Amino acid sequence: MQAFRNCGLCASGSLVKGRTDFLVARRNMAVLRLSAACVQLLKDKANVFCRSPVHQRLLRLPEVARSNRVAFSLASSLCAVPFTQVENLSHESLIRRASCLVTDSANTYLSQTTLALVDALTQYAKALHTLIALQKRYITSIGKLTPAEEDSIWQVIIGQRVEVSDRLEECKRFESNWMNAINICELSADAAYNSGAEHACTATKTNLQVAQCKVEELRKISKEAEKKLAETKAEEIQRMAEYASSIDIHDLEDIPEAYLRED
Repeated sequence: MQAFRNCGLCASGSLVKGRTDFLVARRNMAVLRLSAACVQLLKDKANVFCRSPVHQRLLRLPEVARSNRVAFSLASSLCAVPFTQVENLSHESLIRRASCLVTDSANTYLSQTTLALVDALTQYAKALHTLIALQKRYITSIGKLTPAEEDSIWQVIIGQRVEVSDRLEECKRFESNWMNAINICELSADAAYNSGAEHACTATKTNLQVAQCKVEELRKISKEAEKKLAETKAEEIQRMAEYASSIDIHDLEDIPEAYLRED
């Protein structure tokens, strides 16, 4: 069509300019006839192409593309959606979920109380060993200290005994909470097992075993320290008795024989 317009413009321009020139007019008429023939040929070719199977298939391409695009988009959307199995919200499933929540809370309570009790037992054992060291130092220095030095070291020993007593009270307080946590965990484990949450029951029992083993280990260390402290106190009493008897014998030796002779 662009070529036809160009040809038409050229032809009209030639007609205007060649009104007085006959030869130019004839040539322009030939150009017009040639342009009309070209247009008719293009129309015939277009009609043949439109009736051809290729053209019909090309006309159907947008519909096929749209249908394929819809199918592809739907498939892509389905692939993007995560298919999860939705559990039936029955009474059993709700109870099972609730039991799992209970075991989680019980495990948290157990871990916190276990940590507190282990730390308290550790500090108690350290306080005992410090007191044992002070007691032994005093035992080795019996009879070698001045009254002021002996009073000073006894002030330190008394202060450490107060520290040991405070640590022991702290252990008792945390142990009470820990025992409550043990009982709650045992009950929650049984509830989880009865509701069908075996994995929660197994995890809770494992945590119970770990906590009990750790606390038992620290208890043994504390008991050994208490035993050593008792032995140190017994040694102190024996050493003081020996020192007192040695003083009495020495005093008796210093008494004149006349005072010891009976009439």
